[in-house]
Amino acid sequence: QVQLVESGGGLVQPGGSLRLSCAASGSIRSIVAMGWYRQAPGKQRELVATITSDGSTNYADSMKGRFTISKDNAKNTMYLQINSPKPADTALYYCNLVLKSGWGTKDYWGPGTHITVSS
Repeated sequence: QVQLVESGGGLVQPGGSLRLSCAASGSIRSIVAMGWYRQAPGKQRELVATITSDGSTNYADSMKGRFTISKDNAKNTMYLQINSPKPADTALYYCNLVLKSGWGTKDYWGPGTHITVSS
């Protein structure tokens, strides 16, 4: 079994900063990539950023500049630094883990951590 637990969410003021964490545990083998996604009220889930096993990163165009994804392989933990958050960043943020599975891959998701950006 694989478990993902996000943390670090909460209420933050516009212009502040916060860091989300995603801790992975269980049978974690052959990581392909990890990523952050978010879902705002009334909207579909969207990509924030991904990071591959070799550290290559990819950001959604609208997320470039204020979001930084990183990971600590020794801790099986991924992070998302959010600088100068805006009210539009209010959403439920999900952690995603992609593992090799047979000839393909398998996705795992955390329960999410909520961020509210408000003064």
